[in-house]
Amino acid sequence: MITDIQKDSMPVGPLKIAALDGCQAFASEVNRYLVDFRHNTPLHNSKDFPLVGYCEDSYLISCACPRFGTGEGKGIINDSVRGADLYILVDVLNCSIEYKVCGETNYMSPDNHYANLKRIISAADGKAKRITVVMPFLYGGRQHRRTKRESLDCAVALEELARMGVSNIITFDAHDPRVQNAIPLSGFDSFMPSYQFLKALVSTVPNLKMSKETTMVVSPDEGAMERSVYFANILGLELGMFYKRRDYSRIVNGKNPIVAHEFLGASVKGKDVLVIDDMISSGGSMLDVARQLKDRGANRVFICTTFGLFTDGLDAFDDYYEKGYITKVVTTNLNYRPPELLDRPWYAEADMTKYLASIIDHMNHDISISGIQSPTAKINKLLLQLKG
Repeated sequence: MITDIQKDSMPVGPLKIAALDGCQAFASEVNRYLVDFRHNTPLHNSKDFPLVGYCEDSYLISCACPRFGTGEGKGIINDSVRGADLYILVDVLNCSIEYKVCGETNYMSPDNHYANLKRIISAADGKAKRITVVMPFLYGGRQHRRTKRESLDCAVALEELARMGVSNIITFDAHDPRVQNAIPLSGFDSFMPSYQFLKALVSTVPNLKMSKETTMVVSPDEGAMERSVYFANILGLELGMFYKRRDYSRIVNGKNPIVAHEFLGASVKGKDVLVIDDMISSGGSMLDVARQLKDRGANRVFICTTFGLFTDGLDAFDDYYEKGYITKVVTTNLNYRPPELLDRPWYAEADMTKYLASIIDHMNHDISISGIQSPTAKINKLLLQLKG
Protein backbone atom coordinates (compact mmCIF):
# COMPACT_ATOMS: atom_id res chain seq x y z
CA MET A 1 0.00 0.00 0.00
CA ILE A 2 1.41 3.40 -1.01
CA THR A 3 0.93 6.29 1.42
CA ASP A 4 0.81 10.06 0.95
CA ILE A 5 3.84 10.33 3.24
CA GLN A 6 5.76 8.21 0.78
CA LYS A 7 5.06 10.73 -1.98
CA ASP A 8 6.59 13.55 0.03
CA SER A 9 9.64 11.66 1.29
CA MET A 10 13.01 11.19 -0.34
CA PRO A 11 14.65 7.76 -0.59
CA VAL A 12 17.69 7.09 1.58
CA GLY A 13 19.62 6.16 -1.54
CA PRO A 14 19.32 4.14 -4.74
CA LEU A 15 17.67 0.81 -3.89
CA LYS A 16 19.80 -2.31 -4.42
CA ILE A 17 18.97 -5.93 -3.54
CA ALA A 18 21.57 -8.67 -3.15
CA ALA A 19 20.12 -12.19 -3.05
CA LEU A 20 22.40 -14.90 -1.67
CA ASP A 21 22.44 -18.50 -2.92
CA GLY A 22 19.19 -20.22 -2.11
CA CYS A 23 16.79 -17.28 -2.18
CA GLN A 24 17.19 -15.89 -5.71
CA ALA A 25 13.75 -17.05 -6.88
CA PHE A 26 12.05 -15.46 -3.86
CA ALA A 27 14.07 -12.25 -4.30
CA SER A 28 13.13 -12.15 -7.98
CA GLU A 29 9.43 -12.00 -7.06
CA VAL A 30 10.08 -9.29 -4.48
CA ASN A 31 11.97 -7.34 -7.14
CA ARG A 32 9.07 -7.76 -9.59
CA TYR A 33 6.66 -6.13 -7.14
CA LEU A 34 9.09 -3.28 -6.42
CA VAL A 35 9.48 -2.59 -10.15
CA ASP A 36 5.69 -2.61 -10.49
CA PHE A 37 5.27 -0.24 -7.53
CA ARG A 38 7.65 2.32 -8.95
CA HIS A 39 6.64 2.13 -12.59
CA ASN A 40 2.87 1.74 -12.40
CA THR A 41 1.81 3.43 -9.16
CA PRO A 42 0.95 7.13 -9.57
CA LEU A 43 2.73 8.18 -6.37
CA HIS A 44 5.92 6.48 -7.50
CA ASN A 45 6.47 8.03 -10.92
CA SER A 46 9.83 9.49 -11.82
CA LYS A 47 8.45 13.06 -11.95
CA ASP A 48 7.94 12.94 -8.19
CA PHE A 49 11.41 11.46 -7.68
CA PRO A 50 13.79 12.72 -10.40
CA LEU A 51 16.58 10.58 -8.97
CA VAL A 52 18.98 8.32 -10.80
CA GLY A 53 18.23 4.72 -9.91
CA TYR A 54 14.71 5.28 -8.57
CA CYS A 55 12.63 3.75 -11.37
CA GLU A 56 14.71 0.83 -12.60
CA ASP A 57 13.87 -2.29 -14.57
CA SER A 58 15.48 -4.32 -11.79
CA TYR A 59 16.90 -3.62 -8.34
CA LEU A 60 18.75 -6.92 -8.11
CA ILE A 61 22.53 -6.81 -8.24
CA SER A 62 24.96 -9.57 -9.15
CA CYS A 63 26.77 -11.16 -6.23
CA ALA A 64 28.31 -14.55 -5.51
CA CYS A 65 30.18 -16.54 -2.87
CA PRO A 66 32.49 -18.90 -4.79
CA ARG A 67 34.68 -21.40 -2.99
CA PHE A 68 38.27 -22.51 -3.34
CA GLY A 69 39.06 -26.20 -3.68
CA THR A 70 39.56 -26.41 0.09
CA GLY A 71 35.98 -25.27 0.67
CA GLU A 72 36.94 -21.80 1.84
CA GLY A 73 34.77 -19.07 0.35
CA LYS A 74 34.77 -15.39 -0.48
CA GLY A 75 32.12 -12.81 -1.25
CA ILE A 76 31.98 -10.88 -4.53
CA ILE A 77 29.68 -8.04 -5.55
CA ASN A 78 29.84 -7.49 -9.30
CA ASP A 79 27.80 -4.25 -9.46
CA SER A 80 28.43 -0.89 -7.84
CA VAL A 81 26.70 -0.32 -4.50
CA ARG A 82 28.40 2.98 -3.67
CA GLY A 83 25.91 5.26 -1.96
CA ALA A 84 23.17 2.62 -2.24
CA ASP A 85 20.51 1.56 0.22
CA LEU A 86 21.45 -2.12 0.12
CA TYR A 87 19.16 -4.99 1.17
CA ILE A 88 20.79 -8.41 1.50
CA LEU A 89 18.41 -11.39 1.42
CA VAL A 90 19.48 -14.71 2.94
CA ASP A 91 17.61 -17.96 3.61
CA VAL A 92 19.63 -19.73 6.28
CA LEU A 93 17.29 -22.75 6.11
CA ASN A 94 17.96 -23.68 2.49
CA CYS A 95 19.53 -27.11 2.80
CA SER A 96 19.50 -27.85 -0.94
CA ILE A 97 22.56 -25.80 -1.97
CA GLU A 98 25.59 -27.94 -2.81
CA TYR A 99 29.28 -27.09 -2.63
CA LYS A 100 32.43 -29.17 -2.96
CA VAL A 101 35.31 -29.66 -0.56
CA CYS A 102 38.29 -31.60 -1.95
CA GLY A 103 36.01 -33.10 -4.57
CA GLU A 104 33.35 -34.21 -2.07
CA THR A 105 29.80 -32.82 -2.29
CA ASN A 106 28.44 -31.07 0.80
CA TYR A 107 25.19 -29.25 1.52
CA MET A 108 25.07 -25.79 3.01
CA SER A 109 23.97 -25.52 6.62
CA PRO A 110 22.65 -22.41 8.42
CA ASP A 111 26.24 -21.76 9.51
CA ASN A 112 27.40 -21.72 5.87
CA HIS A 113 24.63 -19.33 4.83
CA TYR A 114 25.44 -17.03 7.74
CA ALA A 115 29.12 -17.04 6.77
CA ASN A 116 28.19 -16.09 3.19
CA LEU A 117 26.04 -13.26 4.52
CA LYS A 118 29.04 -11.85 6.37
CA ARG A 119 31.15 -12.16 3.22
CA ILE A 120 28.73 -10.06 1.17
CA ILE A 121 28.44 -7.50 3.97
CA SER A 122 32.24 -7.31 4.03
CA ALA A 123 32.33 -6.81 0.26
CA ALA A 124 29.88 -3.90 0.53
CA ASP A 125 31.24 -2.32 3.70
CA GLY A 126 32.38 1.27 3.30
CA LYS A 127 30.63 1.61 -0.05
CA ALA A 128 26.89 1.19 0.56
CA LYS A 129 25.23 4.10 2.32
CA ARG A 130 23.11 1.78 4.44
CA ILE A 131 22.96 -2.01 4.79
CA THR A 132 19.80 -3.89 5.79
CA VAL A 133 19.79 -7.65 6.27
CA VAL A 134 16.57 -9.47 5.36
CA MET A 135 16.77 -12.78 7.22
CA PRO A 136 13.24 -14.27 7.33
CA PHE A 137 14.27 -17.08 9.69
CA LEU A 138 16.57 -15.56 12.28
CA TYR A 139 19.93 -17.36 12.43
CA GLY A 140 20.31 -19.00 15.83
CA GLY A 141 16.80 -17.87 16.73
CA ARG A 142 15.91 -21.10 18.47
CA GLN A 143 18.91 -20.68 20.77
CA HIS A 144 17.67 -17.32 22.04
CA ARG A 145 18.15 -17.76 25.77
CA ARG A 146 20.51 -19.46 28.16
CA THR A 147 19.25 -21.99 30.70
CA LYS A 148 22.64 -23.35 31.83
CA ARG A 149 26.20 -23.33 30.43
CA GLU A 150 25.08 -22.76 26.83
CA SER A 151 25.96 -20.48 23.96
CA LEU A 152 23.75 -17.54 23.02
CA ASP A 153 24.03 -17.98 19.26
CA CYS A 154 21.36 -15.53 18.14
CA ALA A 155 22.48 -12.67 20.38
CA VAL A 156 26.12 -13.16 19.36
CA ALA A 157 25.16 -13.16 15.65
CA LEU A 158 23.10 -9.98 16.00
CA GLU A 159 25.93 -8.21 17.81
CA GLU A 160 28.36 -9.32 15.11
CA LEU A 161 26.15 -8.00 12.30
CA ALA A 162 25.75 -4.67 14.09
CA ARG A 163 29.53 -4.36 14.49
CA MET A 164 29.94 -5.05 10.77
CA GLY A 165 27.86 -1.99 9.94
CA VAL A 166 24.36 -3.45 9.43
CA SER A 167 21.81 -0.75 10.25
CA ASN A 168 18.59 -2.78 10.18
CA ILE A 169 17.55 -6.42 10.44
CA ILE A 170 14.23 -7.55 8.97
CA THR A 171 12.93 -10.91 10.11
CA PHE A 172 9.58 -12.69 10.37
CA ASP A 173 7.91 -14.23 13.40
CA ALA A 174 11.05 -14.29 15.52
CA HIS A 175 11.03 -17.23 17.93
CA ASP A 176 11.48 -14.70 20.75
CA PRO A 177 11.52 -11.03 19.61
CA ARG A 178 13.19 -10.05 22.88
CA VAL A 179 16.47 -11.22 21.37
CA GLN A 180 16.64 -7.75 19.77
CA ASN A 181 17.73 -6.51 23.21
CA ALA A 182 21.19 -7.72 22.19
CA ILE A 183 21.40 -4.77 19.76
CA PRO A 184 19.34 -2.00 21.40
CA LEU A 185 20.82 0.76 19.23
CA SER A 186 20.22 -0.99 15.89
CA GLY A 187 17.07 -1.44 13.86
CA PHE A 188 15.22 -4.74 14.30
CA ASP A 189 11.77 -5.54 12.91
CA SER A 190 9.92 -8.85 13.20
CA PHE A 191 6.84 -9.05 10.96
CA MET A 192 3.94 -11.48 11.21
CA PRO A 193 2.18 -13.24 8.30
CA SER A 194 -1.27 -13.08 9.94
CA TYR A 195 -3.15 -11.63 6.97
CA GLN A 196 -1.36 -13.91 4.50
CA PHE A 197 -2.38 -16.98 6.56
CA LEU A 198 -6.03 -16.04 6.40
CA LYS A 199 -5.84 -15.10 2.74
CA ALA A 200 -4.38 -18.53 1.91
CA LEU A 201 -7.10 -20.29 3.91
CA VAL A 202 -9.88 -18.28 2.31
CA SER A 203 -8.60 -19.03 -1.20
CA THR A 204 -8.09 -22.78 -0.65
CA VAL A 205 -10.71 -23.92 1.88
CA PRO A 206 -14.37 -24.12 0.81
CA ASN A 207 -17.16 -23.15 3.22
CA LEU A 208 -14.78 -21.46 5.64
CA LYS A 209 -16.62 -19.57 8.40
CA MET A 210 -15.19 -17.36 11.13
CA SER A 211 -17.64 -17.28 14.03
CA LYS A 212 -17.65 -18.44 17.65
CA GLU A 213 -20.22 -21.07 16.77
CA THR A 214 -18.18 -22.68 13.99
CA THR A 215 -14.46 -21.97 14.57
CA MET A 216 -11.89 -21.87 17.35
CA VAL A 217 -8.21 -20.91 17.68
CA VAL A 218 -5.86 -23.27 19.53
CA SER A 219 -2.27 -22.66 20.59
CA PRO A 220 -0.17 -25.86 20.36
CA ASP A 221 1.96 -24.84 23.35
CA GLU A 222 2.72 -21.99 25.74
CA GLY A 223 5.23 -20.36 23.38
CA ALA A 224 2.62 -19.79 20.67
CA MET A 225 0.06 -18.13 22.95
CA GLU A 226 0.80 -14.54 21.90
CA ARG A 227 0.25 -15.36 18.22
CA SER A 228 -2.90 -17.31 19.01
CA VAL A 229 -4.34 -14.61 21.27
CA TYR A 230 -4.00 -12.08 18.44
CA PHE A 231 -5.79 -14.37 15.98
CA ALA A 232 -8.58 -15.15 18.44
CA ASN A 233 -9.11 -11.49 19.26
CA ILE A 234 -9.06 -10.16 15.72
CA LEU A 235 -11.33 -12.95 14.47
CA GLY A 236 -13.63 -12.85 17.50
CA LEU A 237 -13.13 -16.56 18.26
CA GLU A 238 -12.74 -18.72 21.37
CA LEU A 239 -9.18 -19.61 22.39
CA GLY A 240 -7.77 -22.87 23.71
CA MET A 241 -4.27 -24.16 24.29
CA PHE A 242 -2.18 -27.27 24.79
CA TYR A 243 0.73 -27.43 27.15
CA LYS A 244 3.53 -29.94 26.94
CA ARG A 245 3.83 -32.26 29.94
CA ARG A 246 7.46 -33.36 30.07
CA ASP A 247 9.31 -36.10 31.88
CA TYR A 248 11.95 -34.15 33.79
CA SER A 249 13.56 -37.34 35.09
CA ARG A 250 15.01 -38.18 31.65
CA ILE A 251 16.93 -36.40 28.89
CA VAL A 252 16.58 -37.52 25.26
CA ASN A 253 18.58 -35.74 22.53
CA GLY A 254 19.42 -33.00 24.99
CA LYS A 255 15.81 -32.35 26.06
CA ASN A 256 13.28 -33.64 28.53
CA PRO A 257 10.89 -35.78 26.45
CA ILE A 258 7.24 -34.76 26.02
CA VAL A 259 4.95 -37.23 27.78
CA ALA A 260 1.62 -35.78 26.64
CA HIS A 261 -0.14 -32.67 25.34
CA GLU A 262 -2.74 -31.50 27.86
CA PHE A 263 -5.62 -29.29 26.62
CA LEU A 264 -7.07 -26.22 28.33
CA GLY A 265 -10.13 -24.43 26.97
CA ALA A 266 -13.70 -24.77 25.80
CA SER A 267 -14.96 -27.78 23.85
CA VAL A 268 -13.81 -28.08 20.24
CA LYS A 269 -16.53 -30.58 19.35
CA GLY A 270 -18.00 -29.90 15.92
CA LYS A 271 -15.82 -26.83 15.31
CA ASP A 272 -13.15 -26.01 12.77
CA VAL A 273 -9.86 -25.34 14.57
CA LEU A 274 -7.01 -23.00 13.59
CA VAL A 275 -3.69 -24.10 15.10
CA ILE A 276 -1.14 -21.25 15.04
CA ASP A 277 2.62 -21.57 15.56
CA ASP A 278 5.92 -20.17 14.29
CA MET A 279 7.32 -23.35 12.71
CA ILE A 280 6.95 -27.00 11.89
CA SER A 281 10.28 -28.73 12.45
CA SER A 282 9.81 -32.49 12.36
CA GLY A 283 6.07 -32.00 12.84
CA GLY A 284 5.62 -34.65 15.51
CA SER A 285 4.21 -32.31 18.15
CA MET A 286 1.90 -30.57 15.68
CA LEU A 287 0.51 -33.85 14.36
CA ASP A 288 -0.10 -35.06 17.92
CA VAL A 289 -2.04 -31.86 18.61
CA ALA A 290 -4.11 -32.39 15.46
CA ARG A 291 -4.89 -35.99 16.42
CA GLN A 292 -5.96 -34.97 19.92
CA LEU A 293 -8.21 -32.26 18.53
CA LYS A 294 -9.94 -34.77 16.25
CA ASP A 295 -10.23 -37.21 19.15
CA ARG A 296 -12.04 -34.42 21.03
CA GLY A 297 -14.54 -34.10 18.20
CA ALA A 298 -13.10 -31.20 16.15
CA ASN A 299 -14.48 -30.86 12.62
CA ARG A 300 -11.57 -29.67 10.44
CA VAL A 301 -8.05 -28.87 11.63
CA PHE A 302 -6.10 -26.12 9.86
CA ILE A 303 -2.43 -25.65 10.77
CA CYS A 304 -0.80 -22.27 10.10
CA THR A 305 2.95 -21.90 10.67
CA THR A 306 5.35 -19.29 9.36
CA PHE A 307 8.16 -21.74 8.59
CA GLY A 308 7.58 -25.26 7.32
CA LEU A 309 10.80 -27.26 7.66
CA PHE A 310 9.45 -30.85 7.56
CA THR A 311 12.80 -32.21 8.70
CA ASP A 312 11.46 -35.78 8.97
CA GLY A 313 9.79 -35.75 5.55
CA LEU A 314 6.16 -35.59 4.48
CA ASP A 315 4.97 -39.17 4.95
CA ALA A 316 3.48 -38.61 8.41
CA PHE A 317 1.53 -35.59 7.12
CA ASP A 318 0.28 -37.61 4.15
CA ASP A 319 -0.90 -40.30 6.56
CA TYR A 320 -2.67 -37.85 8.87
CA TYR A 321 -4.35 -36.16 5.91
CA GLU A 322 -5.65 -39.50 4.62
CA LYS A 323 -6.96 -40.35 8.09
CA GLY A 324 -8.69 -36.96 8.33
CA TYR A 325 -6.66 -35.60 11.23
CA ILE A 326 -5.56 -32.53 9.21
CA THR A 327 -7.35 -30.67 6.43
CA LYS A 328 -4.88 -27.98 5.46
CA VAL A 329 -1.34 -26.93 6.39
CA VAL A 330 -0.41 -23.34 5.56
CA THR A 331 3.20 -22.13 5.58
CA THR A 332 4.88 -19.11 4.02
CA ASN A 333 7.37 -19.10 1.14
CA LEU A 334 9.95 -17.30 3.29
CA ASN A 335 12.18 -20.36 3.48
CA TYR A 336 13.18 -23.27 1.28
CA ARG A 337 10.53 -25.96 0.95
CA PRO A 338 11.08 -29.32 -0.75
CA PRO A 339 9.52 -29.27 -4.25
CA GLU A 340 7.35 -32.30 -3.51
CA LEU A 341 5.60 -30.36 -0.72
CA LEU A 342 4.07 -27.87 -3.14
CA ASP A 343 1.92 -30.52 -4.83
CA ARG A 344 0.47 -32.02 -1.66
CA PRO A 345 -3.36 -31.67 -1.48
CA TRP A 346 -3.12 -30.65 2.16
CA TYR A 347 -0.62 -27.84 1.56
CA ALA A 348 -1.31 -24.13 0.94
CA GLU A 349 1.24 -21.35 0.48
CA ALA A 350 1.04 -17.93 2.10
CA ASP A 351 2.89 -15.73 -0.38
CA MET A 352 5.03 -13.10 1.36
CA THR A 353 6.78 -11.50 -1.62
CA LYS A 354 4.45 -8.53 -2.08
CA TYR A 355 4.45 -7.85 1.66
CA LEU A 356 8.25 -7.85 1.81
CA ALA A 357 8.43 -5.60 -1.27
CA SER A 358 6.17 -3.10 0.51
CA ILE A 359 8.35 -3.24 3.63
CA ILE A 360 11.51 -2.59 1.61
CA ASP A 361 9.82 0.24 -0.30
CA HIS A 362 8.76 1.96 2.93
CA MET A 363 12.18 1.52 4.54
CA ASN A 364 13.95 2.87 1.45
CA HIS A 365 11.91 6.05 1.94
CA ASP A 366 12.80 5.96 5.65
CA ILE A 367 9.18 6.36 6.68
CA SER A 368 7.03 4.70 9.32
CA ILE A 369 6.17 1.05 8.76
CA SER A 370 3.60 0.87 11.55
CA GLY A 371 0.80 0.86 9.00
CA ILE A 372 2.04 -2.30 7.32
CA GLN A 373 3.12 -3.96 10.56
CA SER A 374 -0.49 -4.15 11.72
CA PRO A 375 -2.72 -6.13 9.33
CA THR A 376 -5.90 -5.49 11.32
CA ALA A 377 -7.65 -3.37 8.67
CA LYS A 378 -6.90 -5.87 5.88
CA ILE A 379 -8.07 -8.80 8.02
CA ASN A 380 -11.32 -7.01 8.83
CA LYS A 381 -11.89 -6.39 5.12
CA LEU A 382 -11.28 -10.09 4.44
CA LEU A 383 -13.76 -11.07 7.16
CA LEU A 384 -16.41 -8.85 5.57
CA GLN A 385 -15.90 -10.73 2.31
CA LEU A 386 -16.38 -14.03 4.15
CA LYS A 387 -19.65 -12.82 5.70
CA GLY A 388 -20.80 -11.51 2.32
